[in-house]
Amino acid sequence: MTDILITNGRVIDPANGVDKLADIAITGGKIARVGGKMPAKAATIIDAKGCIVAPGLIDIHVHCREPGHEEEETIATASAAAVAGGFTTVCAMPNTHPPLDDEAAIQFVLERAAVAKLARVLPVGCITKGRAGKELAEMGAMMSAGAVAFSDDGEGIGSTATMQRALQYAQLLGVSLMQHCQDPDLAGGHMNSGPTATRLGLAGIASTGEELMLQRDLVLTERTKARYHVQHISSAGSVELVRQAKARGLSVTAEATPHHLLLTDACCSTYDSVYKVNPPLRTSADVEAVRRGVADGTIDCLATDHAPQSAEEKELEFGLAPFGMIALECALALYIKALIEPGLLNWPGLIARMTANPAKVIRQNLGTLSEGAPADVTVIDPAKRWTVKTETFRSKSRNCPYEGWKLKGRAVATIVNGQVKFQT
Repeated sequence: MTDILITNGRVIDPANGVDKLADIAITGGKIARVGGKMPAKAATIIDAKGCIVAPGLIDIHVHCREPGHEEEETIATASAAAVAGGFTTVCAMPNTHPPLDDEAAIQFVLERAAVAKLARVLPVGCITKGRAGKELAEMGAMMSAGAVAFSDDGEGIGSTATMQRALQYAQLLGVSLMQHCQDPDLAGGHMNSGPTATRLGLAGIASTGEELMLQRDLVLTERTKARYHVQHISSAGSVELVRQAKARGLSVTAEATPHHLLLTDACCSTYDSVYKVNPPLRTSADVEAVRRGVADGTIDCLATDHAPQSAEEKELEFGLAPFGMIALECALALYIKALIEPGLLNWPGLIARMTANPAKVIRQNLGTLSEGAPADVTVIDPAKRWTVKTETFRSKSRNCPYEGWKLKGRAVATIVNGQVKFQT
C-alpha cells in the first residue's frame, strides 16, 4: 500500500521543469509517482486542492545554537520551527560553542538531528580552526563525517593567504565555501553606516567592508576555480559584483534573507535591537537591488540566517545587544510579500530559489520530486492569510521583527523522508 497520496494539488518541481495539476504517491520514504494513474489505496491521503505541492523547502543558513547556547535554541527546536515553516532541510551554521570545526562536532549535530526526528539538519563545518581565520580546519575529515559546506559565518576570513588556501582545498573536495563577507578592519559598528546611524549616534558598518572582501574573494575564486557562496548579501554593490562574476563564468552563488528584502536601516530609528543584524539592514536602494538580484537570477537562494537570541540579551541597549533575528516560521510568507506580490517572481521561480538551487549549492539529492528521490514535500496554501504571533513559535527565541505582520501564504503540510512532520 502507498504510504501517502497527495491529491488535487498544483505540483511545481523546478528541478524537472514541472508545473501542472497532478497527484503524488509516496512509498517507503521515496517519491513513487508524480501524475498518471495513482494507487487505489493509501495509508494517508492529503487533499491539496487549491494548494501548491513543492519539493521540501531548504534553508542553507540557520543557527541552531547547539552546542553552547541551548537556552536560545536547540537542534530539536530549530527543527520544529523549520517544519512549521515548510522547511524539510536546514543547514546548521558552525559558530557554536565549541564551534563545528572537527569530525566529532559534525557527528554530534547529525546525532542530535536523528534524535529530534523532524527536519533534516545538515552541518556546515568551519573553514578555520576555532573560526580564528588562521589555520585551516580538517575539511576533508568533516566532509567525510557529513559536512555539506564550510563557513566561518559571523566572521569573514581576513587573511588573503588563508582564504586562498581554503579555496584551493575546497576545489579539491568539490565543496562550496560560504563566506560572511566583512573586512574585519572595517567591522565594529552596530548598524548601517549613513544618516540614520549618525542621527542616532551609533557606529556604522559601511557596505564597503562587504564589497571589498567579496571583490577579493572573487579574484581568488577565479584563480582557484573553486565553488564560492556569498552569504546574506546586503548591498547593491555586492549584487553587481556577483552579477559580473557570473557573467565571467565563475562558480559563484549567493543568498538573500527576508530582512534584506523587506527592511531598511530606518527600522533602527527607535533603538529597538530586534532590528540589529549582521550584515546590517541597509538603504531602500540596497533593498531594491537585492530584490532585482533575486529576480534576475544573480542571487540563487533564499535563506533566513535564522539567529535566535535570548530576550535578556536583546533587551540590552542597542550598542550592547547581540546581532540576529529569527524568521524560519514566517520566511515563506515574507518571500511571497517581497517577491511574488510585487510581480518580481512567479511561483516556480520562488520555489526554485528555495529548493533546487540551494540543493545544488550543498550538492545534495534534495529539492526535487523526481521518482525515487527522498520524499521531502511541502504543501503550500498560497491564499492563506495569517498574522505573525511569536508566542506561537516553536523556536525557543522571540527576536523576530515581524510580530503582528499580516501575511499571505503558508505551509500547511511538511513531509520529511516520507513522514508527515507538520500539518495544519
